[in-house]
Amino acid sequence: MREWVVYAVFMSLVFALFFRENGLVGALSGLLVSGPLYLGLGAILAKLGLQRKSISQLRRERAASDTGSGRTGSSKSGSTASGSGPRPRPAPTRRTAGQRPGPRSTRRR
Repeated sequence: MREWVVYAVFMSLVFALFFRENGLVGALSGLLVSGPLYLGLGAILAKLGLQRKSISQLRRERAASDTGSGRTGSSKSGSTASGSGPRPRPAPTRRTAGQRPGPRSTRRR
């Protein structure tokens, strides 16, 4: 419910700034109708089993998964997930299979 109140207050200010001439009553009544719709949709989703997590819960889960997999920081450190030094070179491909970088053929197409 708090999220909807923040949304309603913010949108009321936006409507008050931009829709002064066109009539503010219709826009504000639409915002008031959206509150029960928001609560109804939330109730239906909760009945179906949706349980939203707070930001602090998501942070705790991420921290637990990062420490559980051996990651200690950002992925830009150049180490593997196990933290055992630099990652190995990838296998050669057709483009990088050690071909000599000599001149190309002079045959016209």
